[in-house]
Amino acid sequence: MRCTLTFLSPSKLFHHDDSFLIDDFVFDLQRFDGDKTEEPTSKKREDARKKGQVAKSQELNTAFILLMGFLIIRLLWEYIYGNIAEYTAYLYSHLALNTSTEGISELFIGIMILFAKTIIPIMLGILVVGLAINLFQVGLVISTEKLEPKLENLDPINGFGRIFSKRSIVELLKSLFKIIVIGFFLYLYLKDQIPLLPQFIFFDLPQSLATAADIIFNMAFQVVAVIMVMAVADYAYQKWQTTQDLMMSKQEVKDEYKQMEGDPQIKGKIKQKQRQMAMSRMMQEVPKADVIVTNPTHLAVALSYKKGMVAPLVLAKGQDVVAERIKKIARENRIPIVENKPVARALYAAVEVGGMVPAELYQAVAEILAYVYRIKNKKINSRAA
Repeated sequence: MRCTLTFLSPSKLFHHDDSFLIDDFVFDLQRFDGDKTEEPTSKKREDARKKGQVAKSQELNTAFILLMGFLIIRLLWEYIYGNIAEYTAYLYSHLALNTSTEGISELFIGIMILFAKTIIPIMLGILVVGLAINLFQVGLVISTEKLEPKLENLDPINGFGRIFSKRSIVELLKSLFKIIVIGFFLYLYLKDQIPLLPQFIFFDLPQSLATAADIIFNMAFQVVAVIMVMAVADYAYQKWQTTQDLMMSKQEVKDEYKQMEGDPQIKGKIKQKQRQMAMSRMMQEVPKADVIVTNPTHLAVALSYKKGMVAPLVLAKGQDVVAERIKKIARENRIPIVENKPVARALYAAVEVGGMVPAELYQAVAEILAYVYRIKNKKINSRAA
């Protein structure tokens, strides 16, 4: 039902078609029903996860990859520098002597080996860290939905809208902010290092390279530290933004609950059908009973005892209409009906259908069964006589 509230002066107040008009202000209750004010449910998050819609910060990946890359280079710097220097000396000393095709090929293979020895450890470290940080952020998600071709992606109007969307503007502002912050820290660092550059003319090549490496590594680690702080903040923002994108309305939560739990009306009918089937199975067990203990009108409990049983078994029980039906079936099958109010009440309250009589009721039930068996024996003897 659609309810619209429009505010008018009191003299103009009227009601028509479930609408209230007050002071020319329209108040549509349906808009409130559609407001996404509810936190996303676990099912909503899981469905989004399957589609690849998860909180992920590319800045966090970049920060850790840079950190690992520079850290490995710093730790292996002596090894990398030594291998490069050694092969460079070998290359220049043998270049003039190896002008043949075989010689050039040998030098080229040496360069490839040098590349593998120096670059592969860095690449492996970056690969491991990249995989680890992705697993930390999103876990193991395999989704092909993002790869599926969609015609709307070719629409220039939609593309223009994506360029100037809220998310694109936020990403642009983040990039500008990152450039400004990193540039500021680079300026602070380099303004203290630039005056030292003229001293390089007094250094030999190894000393110059070592000093330049120290400056570059110190600068790199300071920049990575700044990027890391911004990456953590970006990751927190991405988690918040993903939650906002998945927010649900009250109606969506209700619909999802119905899908998970089933429509209440259908569930009610299923339960009713289950009760009917259980009742039918219970009534089919009544003819197997040895005695029916009654209240006498409100309760009825069907008992059975066979040789070898630990205790008598309750085959059926019921009250009011069900009790009357049990007694009717008992009469049709000539099953004895014994009135014993305390025992009937105790059995009805303490034992479920299919359960055994508890120990505290053994004596009372045994007396009833003994009474029934005596009556049966008298009938059998009278017929035999």
